[in-house]
Amino acid sequence: MTPPLDIVFLGLSITSSWGNGHATTYRGLVRELTRLGHRVLFLERDVPWYSENRDLPRPPHGQTELYSGLEELKDRFSSRVANADLVVVGSYVPQGVEVGRWAIETGRGIVAFYDIDTPVTLAKMARGEYEYLAPHLIPRYDLYLSFTGGPVLQLLERHYGARAARPLYCSVVPELYAPANVEPRWDLGYLGTYSADRQPALESLLLHAAREWPDGRFVVAGPQYPNSITWPRGVQRIEHLAPPDHVGFYAAQRFTLNVTRADMVRAGHSPSVRLFEAAACGVPVISDVWPGIDGFFEPGTEILLARTGQDVLRYLRQMREPERRLMGIRARERVLRAHTAAHRARTLIEYVDEIHGREKALA
Repeated sequence: MTPPLDIVFLGLSITSSWGNGHATTYRGLVRELTRLGHRVLFLERDVPWYSENRDLPRPPHGQTELYSGLEELKDRFSSRVANADLVVVGSYVPQGVEVGRWAIETGRGIVAFYDIDTPVTLAKMARGEYEYLAPHLIPRYDLYLSFTGGPVLQLLERHYGARAARPLYCSVVPELYAPANVEPRWDLGYLGTYSADRQPALESLLLHAAREWPDGRFVVAGPQYPNSITWPRGVQRIEHLAPPDHVGFYAAQRFTLNVTRADMVRAGHSPSVRLFEAAACGVPVISDVWPGIDGFFEPGTEILLARTGQDVLRYLRQMREPERRLMGIRARERVLRAHTAAHRARTLIEYVDEIHGREKALA
């Protein structure tokens, strides 16, 4: 039994889910770590675009502190970082390379990098873009936690020198995401921030289906979509939905669409948090196709896969209601068995135990 740990996260955001999928992941993970008895401090850079859109300004679990910049971070929190049993630096943290170097040099416990954007990170580094992680830092981290599993983990260890690359996928808190008795308003919906490399799949799967089926009811929710997009008449737009509104949004759909960023499709083994959220709500998911998706849900019984808009239309028009409901039930059951925030919190502590065990063996 692992004794209570002192854990410090330096992440993109936990107070605001606006334009990012990091916040909900951190919220669930911190919630479950504190429930396991661990002491958790989350440090977030105070930036205007999140301060103006905070949907959880005072997270109820653990301790959250904002800092204005690198110097304030060092001045206020060097002692906490130095004395922590585990320090976790997340992807996309502002000045992430400098923050990571400081955490590695300051922390006396385990220092990990948590990559919520692994394929994007690797693509950036291949282009020589070291926005929040540089290759020379990777071997200095004790642990590389990745949203992506599969062959990418071997690449991180063999090519980049990661000491221990381990998957720590996104997840969901099932008490917050559960089936709701809501009359469906839409046949198909999608929730996600605009991304240029995700847009072609959204065009192919949802917008094409909307154009081909004028009587269908569709919805796309999320910020930052450019005005240049021509939305079919049957597609409703919602600019932003805070997490408390997600359940009602999913429940009002007969099916929900999961679309994956191009780098993550190529890497495979990269489930999105929206995938688990929708499944936890018991809503059947239609997903684009990528390697490893069958390791998270069983195609045909727990999830539907689509390569074209015609595939989507076939599901929307031909699947009978009892079959549709059963698929949603099976998807939620799979989430409860394997994809909750509690599962991820326990997995993280197992990795910490693994490193401690390795260190003892070498001592």
